[in-house]
Amino acid sequence: MNGTAISMEKRKILIVDDDDYMRESISETLKRRGHDILAIGDGPSALNILATSSFDLIISDFKMPGMNGIELLEKIRKMDIDTPFLIMTAFGTIDIAVDAVKKGANDFLEKTQDLSTRLDLKVEQLLQYRLLQRENITLKSAITKQWDYVGTAKSIEEIRILVKTVADSRSTVLVTGESGTGKEMVARAIHYQSPRHNKPFVKVNCAALPEGLIESELFGHEKGAFTGALNRRLGKFELASGGTLLLDEIGEMQVSMQAKLLRVLQEREINKVGGDDPIEVDIRLVATTNRDLDKEVKEGRFREDLFYRLNVIRIHLPPLRERKCDIERLVEHFTERFNRENGLAIEGLDNGCMDILNEYDWPGNIRELENALERAVVLTRNGFIKPEMFKMSLYNTGSCADKDALKPGATIAQVEKELIIQTLAYCNDNRTKAANLLGISIRTLRNKLNEYGMAKEQGV
Repeated sequence: MNGTAISMEKRKILIVDDDDYMRESISETLKRRGHDILAIGDGPSALNILATSSFDLIISDFKMPGMNGIELLEKIRKMDIDTPFLIMTAFGTIDIAVDAVKKGANDFLEKTQDLSTRLDLKVEQLLQYRLLQRENITLKSAITKQWDYVGTAKSIEEIRILVKTVADSRSTVLVTGESGTGKEMVARAIHYQSPRHNKPFVKVNCAALPEGLIESELFGHEKGAFTGALNRRLGKFELASGGTLLLDEIGEMQVSMQAKLLRVLQEREINKVGGDDPIEVDIRLVATTNRDLDKEVKEGRFREDLFYRLNVIRIHLPPLRERKCDIERLVEHFTERFNRENGLAIEGLDNGCMDILNEYDWPGNIRELENALERAVVLTRNGFIKPEMFKMSLYNTGSCADKDALKPGATIAQVEKELIIQTLAYCNDNRTKAANLLGISIRTLRNKLNEYGMAKEQGV
């Protein structure tokens, strides 16, 4: 999310201030940013409004007759309203700030001459926090339900126990496994079973970050730090402070960036791009990868010292082909879900379907099974799914290599090339989907196509 994204999207903000001029001034400033503003002059009126209406942010003056800002805050929190709360005062002291934060305020702002500029920054920060807060509430429920269906194989039972055991700690967790095995789901399960579950869960896809922007994305930047840095920006570490930061596909991170990440993990503080002062961050780090990091370290593509920092607790997810006893249960779950989401009435699988599903090796793991079930449910619509649905999607559209390429005498390179070509065909030349299904990065896929002389025809 860039530094201007929040201000471009309309949000509901409640302003409480007994000073008519200040109330109107703040209202106009935020209205110009495109927000929906309701401004009132006292705490009791605010409580009446909050009893029936919800907001994305509450901004309140500290010193008001009858009910001051902290008293208003206490009553709001007793109403189980978790809306971000910004308290302002013309009489700023450390004591007021500390008291406000202890009682549930998210931030504190003094009414000084540069109020408009600093208010913009605070509002942006708190609205970003609100978006993450809402996303996490939704995902917490979804992940809790999803984690229950993962399976009954011994390996999955052991993972379930391990997740529950490590969730309470602050230790860094490294989740490994092939693409599509559910690594992100495990990371979320760790977060939502931890004491940090009410704080943000922030995901960073290391493979998708442009090399020149990854430092800004992770640590943020100051206004004017580089060409195009028109606003101060919060990095993912700041947004995740107090919660969990997921570094997805950590094995794709450039070596130069690995050194900076190592320093942050050692010192628990970041430096913004263009900033002078270090900023303390409190995060629980979870990293995922489908690469063999032990091998990457030996071959010099991944820092050994960073690997040891990440590899405190390792959770390895087995591929679906090694726990086929869970396929039937997963099929039932996905069928019920797609019925519900699409308003359909699939009753189950016809004879022969489970034989096909159990014989297939699932190179895309649970993600591929999910996609196959969604397609079958949507196309069948009601009654029982026929075996032909899976034969068509799993074998006839090129989701696995041509069987002739697997005959004795074929080289590994030939099989690899055939698999990549067939997977691209299966994904309608969508490189991102193909790379995910193959368990490799987009960069690796691009290099392979260049090697085959196919870059131009595949649009790479």
